[in-house]
Amino acid sequence: MSTPLYGLILSGGKSTRMGNDKGLLDYHGLPQRDYLYGMAAEVCDQVFFSIREEQQGEIDATDRYIVDRNEYRGPLNGILSAHKAHPDAAWVVLACDLPLLDVNALQTLVNERDSDKLATAYATRESKLPEPLVSIWEPKGLQQAMVYMEAAQSSCPRKFLINSDIKLIYPEKDEVLYNANSLAEYQFALAKVSK
Repeated sequence: MSTPLYGLILSGGKSTRMGNDKGLLDYHGLPQRDYLYGMAAEVCDQVFFSIREEQQGEIDATDRYIVDRNEYRGPLNGILSAHKAHPDAAWVVLACDLPLLDVNALQTLVNERDSDKLATAYATRESKLPEPLVSIWEPKGLQQAMVYMEAAQSSCPRKFLINSDIKLIYPEKDEVLYNANSLAEYQFALAKVSK
């Protein structure tokens, strides 16, 4: 039996630097988290939002979200909550603050997936560091991430990927991995999208 490929849109962050919920910002005519959900639905068997408990009333269909279990810190909280809900699935994990990501880049990620590795991750040509929140995490990689979180001083998913057996891929243009975390970055991305 092949491993199902599910999508996870990380929407449970507090967006403190932005000052507004990054998942609700509008770059493409609808909330960013919904835009990413639609893209992920084109390449995944199922797609879910990762949300905090108090966000449950914001999303109409209860089968479309996974509530963070609050067993871990940082983005791995949402990713590992999804893994516990569906332990046999591989996950296309997308942060909700990726306004320049397009379906071609997402399709490339899926096409380049190496399920024998713990994860397949995008990296910019400039940094050559894995982008854990634009990646496909395999079930065995998530199992190892749980072990890592039990012992690690850091909850940084990038540190876990740097020290793991993963496949790195590079986008045609680094800008598709641009994440907007502040108002100035939002305005920059909005200008890019509007061109």
